[in-house]
Parts: sequence; structure tokens; C-alpha cells
Amino acid sequence: MPVLAERLAEQIKLPADGIMVDATIGDGGHSFLFGKTLSSEGAIVGFDVDEKSIDAARLRLKGLRCKVILLHSNFSQIAEKVHSRGIEKVDFILADLGVCSRQLADVGMGLSFLHDMPLDMRIDKRLSTTAADIINKVDEKSLADLIYRFGEDRASRRIARFIVEHRRSRPIKSTGELAAIVCDALKQPGRRRKSRIHPATRTFQALRIAVNNELENLEQLLDSAPRLLSKDGEIAIISFHSLEDRLVKTNFKENAREGIYRIITKKPIAPSRAEIAANPRARSAKLRIAQKLQDERK
Repeated sequence: MPVLAERLAEQIKLPADGIMVDATIGDGGHSFLFGKTLSSEGAIVGFDVDEKSIDAARLRLKGLRCKVILLHSNFSQIAEKVHSRGIEKVDFILADLGVCSRQLADVGMGLSFLHDMPLDMRIDKRLSTTAADIINKVDEKSLADLIYRFGEDRASRRIARFIVEHRRSRPIKSTGELAAIVCDALKQPGRRRKSRIHPATRTFQALRIAVNNELENLEQLLDSAPRLLSKDGEIAIISFHSLEDRLVKTNFKENAREGIYRIITKKPIAPSRAEIAANPRARSAKLRIAQKLQDERK
């Protein structure tokens, strides 16, 4: 079951002939949920930068009555790509910003520190810079700034110093090697670091965000959405860390002040205890929804 699926279904009611854009279609779970309610006049436009996700979604959605358009493209290009398909306005835009379990387990992705993998982190393999490129080539200050900015880790300077010291003897090539270095950097005599998360989590988050330009792409999606949504159309964003959630919250508030959006979720919707028990990775998910009221002011 995709993250927050039941809560989304409670909040969003698409017309039978509605047009949905799934900006991060993944394996098609959310799209299948809404696609079941659409008639042959409805449509789903799905985006993903991961070709394996496009293939999985195609299989998942092939039995739906509605039209399904799958695009191997970044959602930063959402308006351009949707308009190129002859669609001017849509009723619903959904973006689930999380990394799926299949991607974490995929050795070729190099996203996980739970298993030793090549240090890649490119979800879109058309990108040229890998996490290994950053770790082995970026100077110590810039590396510390990156870990602090995108990972919000106060120990970023110490982590960067340990990384640079280690790479002087040999390049850092695997996720396991990097995780071990971060763990060494964060050891404190006589006690463990006070955190429920793995010590390398924030560093890995920072690198993934940097490699995939995640925050810039999200900003472009949020900026494009009002032009693409029809009147009374809705946008729903599921975020998994504070940097993403802050961008979404700020954008929704700015559009609400301009009279463009009505914010549906005064506070973000979180998963239930039952959902977290069934899927522990959902624990940090936050869902925000806004409704389009009018066109942007010129």
C-alpha cells in the first residue's frame, strides 16, 4: 500500500473524467488507487526519472479504463510536458517525494548504507555527477556546507574532515565505506550519539538531494502547479524531511495570500500508528493539500 493512501482517498475526490498528474509515479500505487475511479474519459499522466519505475507502473496500470501516459521525465518539467500532450489543465497533481523500498534495495542505485553498494545515488541515470564524485572531489569546506545545508547535521564539519582524511589514502567508492567513516566521525567517548536514526542518515540524505537536485526540482514543480491546475483542482505533496516540507508549506501559504490557493490541510496529515507499524518508513511522511481558487495574478 502506498504511503498515506487511505488519507489521500478521504481527501481527494476526482470526477470520473478527471485528469491526474502523478509527478512521482513510482510503482504506480497511488495512481492505481485513483485510476480505479476514473472512466475512459479520464486520464493519468505519470512522471518518473527512474526507468524501472516507469516499467513497473506500466504493468500496474495497464488494466485501468482511463488513458495512461507515462513520461520518463523530471517533474520540474511538469507544465511543459503536460501541455505538449495537448492537456491544458488538470484536476489533481500528486507528488510523493519518498524513495521507494525497491530503489533502496537496488544495488545499481547506491542509496542504502544497510548494504554495501557502489556510491552512486543517481535516481536518474542520465545525470552525470554521482555521490562518489562529490565525496572524492569536493573540498572540505564545501562538503561540510553541503552536509549541513541538505542533511541538517550539526556535526557536518567533523564528518567532512573525516571524509577528506580518509580519501587521501584511497577513494571512497561504496556506501558501506562512507557509512563507516561517518560512524567513526560521530563516535563520542563513553556514550552513543543521542538519536534514533542511523548516524549516516543525514549525510546520505544530503548527498542524495545534491546529486538529484531535489530541492530545485521541487521548487520548479511548486511554481508550475498553479498554471497547470484547473479551478477547484487540488495539489497534494507527501514530503519526508523538513527541507521539503518547509518548501511546500511556504509555497502554499504564499499562494493562499495571493488568493490563488485555499489550504486544505491546516496542519500536515501524518500516518496512523497502524500504517507506521506496517511500514516503518512512513513514519516521517507529511501530507499537505491545497486547492486552486483562481488564476495567478499577473
